[in-house]
Amino acid sequence: MIPNIYDTDFMKEVLNEEKLVLVDFSAIWCGPCKMVAPILEEIAYENDNVKIVKMDVDVSPFISRKYRINSIPNIKFFKNGRVVDEIIGFVPKRQIEEVINRNLEQYIDEEF
Repeated sequence: MIPNIYDTDFMKEVLNEEKLVLVDFSAIWCGPCKMVAPILEEIAYENDNVKIVKMDVDVSPFISRKYRINSIPNIKFFKNGRVVDEIIGFVPKRQIEEVINRNLEQYIDEEF
């Protein structure tokens, strides 16, 4: 199960994390968010190289405003405390995996 995080633990869970972090900005009332949730669960189960967390934009308004979340679902990818990629709206699993793999490859290249 993908953990929910909040404004108060965003720095610890996302910005200070060494792994690539996928943050699913969503809301319980959002239909497309409900469609992408099981896809992200599958990816989390299949891929140990990326950390996946969820943030409810209604519960965590500070971080949502800071990162200009105007449309949901909004998936932001963080590396070394910075946003490195983004997906807005519902997309198929393959597309999310492509973005993950592209950023993991860049991460490996930067380490060596």
